[in-house]
Amino acid sequence: MYRFVFTQVLSRFDPEDVHHLTVGALRLLSVTPVVKRLVHRRLAPRDPALRVQAFGVHFPGPFGLAAGFDKDAGCVEAMSALGFSHVEVGTITAHAQPGNARPRLFRLVKDRAIINRMGFNNAGASAAARALGRPRGVPAVVGVNIGKTKVVPEAEAVHDYVASAKELAPLADYLVVNVSSPNTPGLRNLQAVELLRPLLQAVKEVADSTPRRTPLLVKIAPDLADDDVDAVADLALELGLDGIIATNTTISREGVSSTATGGLSGRPLKARSLEVLRRLRARVGDRLVLVSVGGVENVDDVWERLLAGATLVQGYSALIYEGPLWAHRVHRGLSRRLRRHGVRDLREIIGRTAT
Repeated sequence: MYRFVFTQVLSRFDPEDVHHLTVGALRLLSVTPVVKRLVHRRLAPRDPALRVQAFGVHFPGPFGLAAGFDKDAGCVEAMSALGFSHVEVGTITAHAQPGNARPRLFRLVKDRAIINRMGFNNAGASAAARALGRPRGVPAVVGVNIGKTKVVPEAEAVHDYVASAKELAPLADYLVVNVSSPNTPGLRNLQAVELLRPLLQAVKEVADSTPRRTPLLVKIAPDLADDDVDAVADLALELGLDGIIATNTTISREGVSSTATGGLSGRPLKARSLEVLRRLRARVGDRLVLVSVGGVENVDDVWERLLAGATLVQGYSALIYEGPLWAHRVHRGLSRRLRRHGVRDLREIIGRTAT
């Protein structure tokens, strides 16, 4: 049914307009207690075999929503009710900003992909903190993804990230430093180890000082050279980070016809995202939690990422093509596959094919 609606109706409208309408509907669901609880009871993962513990946080399943969809933490309960095991909100910046000029979101339907150049449009850290501080009617695991405010110069980036971390780390189940979006000028320069080290050290000091010590992860780009992937992995181990999220969108246009500027996500990113995951697993083993994102479309993709060493898997772009029941179907498919393989605990398969 959803695919028919998408093909015949939604695909005819501007993708950002559709996104805003969707977010509005999900916000309405989030403030409707009875419906929200009923949907959660029906769609949220409940199979004990799917439960995952990562960096001290309990997840009801391995498959969550990647950052980029819920930029202002307004849909956390709705997306959890629809079956995502965790919701990563953001990217959130210390100061509110409108993002880049429209049009800035493009569907590549034949490629099952999206190009975005949103530019971290969000209402700022204080507004997100107010949203995250409200009581919740359904359980939700929430990651908070923070980035650099566009107008802040690179030399002041550390202070900018720290300002966001102070507002948001106490409200997050985990915190993510995003230095890998291609849509903020100069941001990816921060992935260089000499710049990344002081940034992560400063944010980690804030995360460590929260009452429950907020786990800290860094999100990297698929366009890093392999040696740079290794260098970031070594730095994460050196600083005692909790994990790495791999990967963000790509600036490559290999395999797609569009030349629009921005970050490409979806199916064309699948191979490189998996390649980076395998490289990270070979480098760090199980000493860091690896979260795999990029080109994830179905239960086969999630299963492959788990076998390759991911503890958690995230998706976003395929939500546009698969519809609101996507996460529920993925977790249901994982449950069936675990039973078929005689596996009672998801942890038994994580990293099974890693070398």
